[in-house]
Amino acid sequence: MACDFLQSRGHQILDRNWRAGHLELDIVSEAPDGVHFVEVKARTAPVTSTVTDQVNKVKQNRISAAAVQYLSKKNLGGKEVFFDIVSVLFDGGETVVRYFPQAWIPMYV
Repeated sequence: MACDFLQSRGHQILDRNWRAGHLELDIVSEAPDGVHFVEVKARTAPVTSTVTDQVNKVKQNRISAAAVQYLSKKNLGGKEVFFDIVSVLFDGGETVVRYFPQAWIPMYV
């Protein structure tokens, strides 16, 4: 669902569930503005915390470290880089997908 959502907004999916040792990237996509590292949070209602709370500094640092490795291995250096979140909320029979572009800016990448 998250990939479909991103593709409908002009993203090309480069990788899903990419791993480098203990590091993982949920979705890596490319859009006209650059490369997007997307963390996916799927939840079932009711929820008690916000999506941005769930992607705390520790998680952000792990994703950033994985992104550095990904960019190096895939020769994508020099492109603009974004860190986004896609939330998929299952609420009874309804599914709500929300996109949080540029959810955080890492200290390095």
